Amino acid sequence: MIKNFGSLYAGHVDLGDIGLAGTAVNERRFDNDHLITIYDRVEQIVKVMDDLRYHSFWAAEHHFQHEGNETIPNLLLLYVHLANITKNLKFGCGFNINPMWHPLRLAEDYATADILTNGRVIFGVGRGYHSREVATFGVPSTDMDSDTNREVFEEQVEIMMKAFNQVSFSHHGKHYDLPPEVPYRGYTLKEITLVPRPKHLPVETWQPMVSAGQRAMDFMAKHGIQAIVGGGAVTGGPNDEVIKRWTETLVNHGHTDAQLGSRLTIGLPTFIADSEKEAIDQARKYFEEDMKMFGPLGFFRGFTPEMLDALGDPKRAPTTSSLPTFEETVAAGAWLCGTAEQITERIMEIQDKFPGLEYMHVGCVRQGTPLNVMIEQLERFGKEVMPKFNVAKPG
Repeated sequence: MIKNFGSLYAGHVDLGDIGLAGTAVNERRFDNDHLITIYDRVEQIVKVMDDLRYHSFWAAEHHFQHEGNETIPNLLLLYVHLANITKNLKFGCGFNINPMWHPLRLAEDYATADILTNGRVIFGVGRGYHSREVATFGVPSTDMDSDTNREVFEEQVEIMMKAFNQVSFSHHGKHYDLPPEVPYRGYTLKEITLVPRPKHLPVETWQPMVSAGQRAMDFMAKHGIQAIVGGGAVTGGPNDEVIKRWTETLVNHGHTDAQLGSRLTIGLPTFIADSEKEAIDQARKYFEEDMKMFGPLGFFRGFTPEMLDALGDPKRAPTTSSLPTFEETVAAGAWLCGTAEQITERIMEIQDKFPGLEYMHVGCVRQGTPLNVMIEQLERFGKEVMPKFNVAKPG
């Protein structure tokens, strides 16, 4: 039963003209004064969500994006601030990109945020999919499934879990040797202690489930990591087979009470209007901007080189018939568009199908959506849809 609604915001600033006929992503470059407006936008969003009793606001860690699409480089630092201007809202890391951190620095920073916010920050880990970001910080990522990237990521998670849960620890692996055996004040260093360790244990940890490979599922279940299945372009709607395998994996790793949807968040963009047609017409350009941003990164399955080339040309893209239409995407269940009653009914169907599901990400915070539209949609969902569900009380 769904008890907690949140929203995941990648962190775009005002992008100006958007949609297939709008400026190509690679042609955008904003100055610093415009890029830093992201923080005012986030403050406004979280205050609305806090007042409406949403469970959590999630954002993404990204770097170097002068195009303005994903502009928040440090979630934990931001969340300490946001917790001080809100009362109950939790803040999810969607996600800290491990390969761009030393695992012990990330563990320390999370522990500090956990203590200073009294447990209102939710930990999240990811491997990264922007080569410009991850490779710049020193870890290969040209192929999202590269062996080195995965090896580093998995070893980092093991180190952080030791640091969180053990009073003192050591780790000797392929990429990290912690601590080094060096002389220190008269003795040879054999173990170290994370200072501070998180106050709230075990650390609630989430990870995106994109490729849905069995190795990744087993790794997550082994470490008690919960899964987020993104909405919109990434998944094409909740995938029954993936959720079934995830549930079986949980049971195999000792979570014998797992049901379909357990230890899982499903994210689906929602757009509320007076009719489905009106919602589709209004939200179309945000879907198109998603394609422009994420198509070249591999998140739209089946895109050919010709389709991707067209997305980078505002003159060709609107007339390229091979690109998916928004109507097709809504029909496939990847976006929920319509009246509040229609969206409520659809989410009720999802809830019935996945009885273990407690978390869902909603709202229209997709690429290019103006701030006033994001807030309007969060308000409408919070007032017109959320009360129909057994939402947990904040705090």
